[in-house]
Amino acid sequence: MNCPHAAAHTAAPGGGTVVIDPMVQDLDGETARLRDAGRLARIELLGVPAWTVTRYADARQLLVDPRLVKDIDAWGLWQSGEVTHAWPLIGMIDAGRSMFTVDGAEHRRLRTKTSQALTPRRLEAIRPDIEKFTGELLDALAEGGRDGAVVDLKSVFAQPLPMRVVGMLMGVDPAENAMLTRQYKAFFSMLTPQDERLALLAELDVFYAGLVREKAARPTDDLTSALILAEEGGEPLTEEEVVGNLKAMVAAGHETTIGLILNAVRALLAHPEQLRMVLDGAVSWESVIEETLRWDTPTTHLLMRFAAEDIQVGDDVIAKGEGVVISYRAIGRDFEQHGADADAFDITRPIPIRHMTFGHGPHICPGAGLSRVEAGIALPALFARFPGLRLAVPDADIRKLPVMTQNDMEAFPVLLNA
Repeated sequence: MNCPHAAAHTAAPGGGTVVIDPMVQDLDGETARLRDAGRLARIELLGVPAWTVTRYADARQLLVDPRLVKDIDAWGLWQSGEVTHAWPLIGMIDAGRSMFTVDGAEHRRLRTKTSQALTPRRLEAIRPDIEKFTGELLDALAEGGRDGAVVDLKSVFAQPLPMRVVGMLMGVDPAENAMLTRQYKAFFSMLTPQDERLALLAELDVFYAGLVREKAARPTDDLTSALILAEEGGEPLTEEEVVGNLKAMVAAGHETTIGLILNAVRALLAHPEQLRMVLDGAVSWESVIEETLRWDTPTTHLLMRFAAEDIQVGDDVIAKGEGVVISYRAIGRDFEQHGADADAFDITRPIPIRHMTFGHGPHICPGAGLSRVEAGIALPALFARFPGLRLAVPDADIRKLPVMTQNDMEAFPVLLNA
């Protein structure tokens, strides 16, 4: 698209604008360029300029700054009409009214029921279901990998597990999981034409609206029903608000966990000495999960917040109306926070490993605990069942999906026995 202001936003601390590659084929190189560009760097997202935060300390400060808001109407390029629904990433920002698109008291109102549904007690209650799903998918993986056949760990195991779990929590018919997986994959892909992407969003709205009406008529013990039923004396959520929450929660609730599981497996297979430490019990699976979240974040860039007024960050000013992206992968490799070896995968780092992969402040990901529980069940079960698991192709042949915001792979072909 033509963005007249792009040329006006080329000066970045450290030298130049970093163009975010929509095909995502050199993620390590992009992360290094962002980090080298400065604490606050200029980026370009498909022709649209923005700031991005690359340092842990600055991100912690900005993510609790009330002057940085989620309301798209605070974005100067949106107000001026220079960014429209023709921009391929707009569906991640103008996503309907939900806890992900509002701030302050309205954010708290829209988020409360979701947070209540994902408490540690609730997550422990669904642990047997996650273990059951994991066992069933491991059986399917074993069947696919019989007699030394190559099997895709992503499509058979890492992808269906979180979709089953989040679908169960939302009260979605399991028969719809395959459809939802296809819809979200096409929505995030940079290869999907924008008219098709907008049509997908409309179809998802219709699907979730139907689910909301069904649960309103016949509520059950699931998050959708809980979102519909207001607390006594409280203000109920509108259908649009429930649909918005569901649409975003299902997206975040499965995409993040796919990346976490696959990135952890990939890192361990690339560092066999560390895998042996985990399998021998010398290092915990918690350390594996937290180091993976820091080192190879499931979410690369979180879109987008907007300056409601000028915000000073060090020597730079985010001007009122400008957009800000949080680059979690660069933050996870921040030398100031994680030391000179921040680019190294090291599960022996002291716990807690202080990363911000799930965000910080009021908008911290409500599904963070769920993702950790799923990975904490899936990873040890996978390696207990298949201790000889190995990649079926060279690691360099693993290709990323063309998704600018998620760190995901096209496929992860494995052999189950060495």
